[in-house]
Amino acid sequence: MLVKRIGLTAGGCGIQHGIGRPSVYHAVVVIFLEFFAWGLLTTPMLTVLHETFPLHTFLMNGLIQGVKGFLSFLSAPLIGALSDAWGRKSFLLLTVFFTCVPIPLMRISPWWYFAMISVSGIFSVTFSVIFAYVADVTQEHERTTAYGLVSATFAASLVTSPAIGAYLSASYGDSVVVMVATLVAVVDICFILLAVPESLPEKIRPASWGSSISWEQADPFASLKKVRKDPTVLPICITVLLSYLPEAGQYSSFFLYLRQVIGFGSASIAAFIAVVGILSIIAQVSFVLHIASFKLI
Repeated sequence: MLVKRIGLTAGGCGIQHGIGRPSVYHAVVVIFLEFFAWGLLTTPMLTVLHETFPLHTFLMNGLIQGVKGFLSFLSAPLIGALSDAWGRKSFLLLTVFFTCVPIPLMRISPWWYFAMISVSGIFSVTFSVIFAYVADVTQEHERTTAYGLVSATFAASLVTSPAIGAYLSASYGDSVVVMVATLVAVVDICFILLAVPESLPEKIRPASWGSSISWEQADPFASLKKVRKDPTVLPICITVLLSYLPEAGQYSSFFLYLRQVIGFGSASIAAFIAVVGILSIIAQVSFVLHIASFKLI
C-alpha cells in the first residue's frame, strides 16, 4: 500500500498517514517549500518594510528579527521535548503553519504582517524538528550526509525563488507574488498532512506525553548551564555562536542595505542571492563528500 498507517497522534485522537516510509526526502521537500515561499517575498518585503517604516527602516528590521530570534531561542528546547513525546509530524505541521501565517498579511495589513513575523518566532524552529526527523530515519553513519542534504536544499530553495519573486513583482505586482507564496505555503502544509509519515516509532513514545518531558531540559537557560559544564559540547557551542552571530546580523540587514544604501534593484538583489545560494550548495556538497570519504578511510 502506498499510503500506510504510521501511528496514533497524541492521546490517541486519530491516525497519522503518509506516503511510503519516512525518509530524508520527506524532510527535504518540507524545507524546500517553506523557504521557497519566503524567498519569493524577498523583494516585496524590502519594499513594504521601507514604506511602513520610512524613517527607521533598519532599526525596525533589527527589532523584528531580534524579537523573532529571541522567541525561537526560548521555544526551541520545549518544542524539541514535546516532539519527542507527540511525534515529529505534529510539530512539523505546527511550525510550518505558524511560520507561514504572516505571508498573506503582507498585502492585507503591513503592521500586522511585521507583528506576526515577530511573534511567529515562537514556532520558527522547523529546522530543529527536521533534524530530529532526519535522525529518526537514518543510521548514525548516514546523518552527516543527510544533514548536508537538508542544508543544501535550504540553499537551493533560495537560488531561484528571489529571482522568480522579483520577476513576478515587476510583471504582475506584489499582490501576485504574495498570492503565489501563500499557495506554496499551503502546498507545504498539505504535503505534511497527506504525504509525510510519522518518523518517531510508536513503541518508543510514552503512554502519557507529559510524563516523558523533562521541563529542566525544555528550559533554554537550564540547557545553557549544562552546556557550560560539558568540556566537549561547550567548545562546539562557542564555535557555532561566534560563527552565526555575525552571519545572522549580516543576513538580517544585508539585502536591505543593498536596496536602500547601495541602490541595488530587484534583479541585482535576486542575482546576488542566487550566486550566494549556488556557492552554498557547492560548499555543502563538497563538505559532505569530504566528511563521508574521511569516515570511509
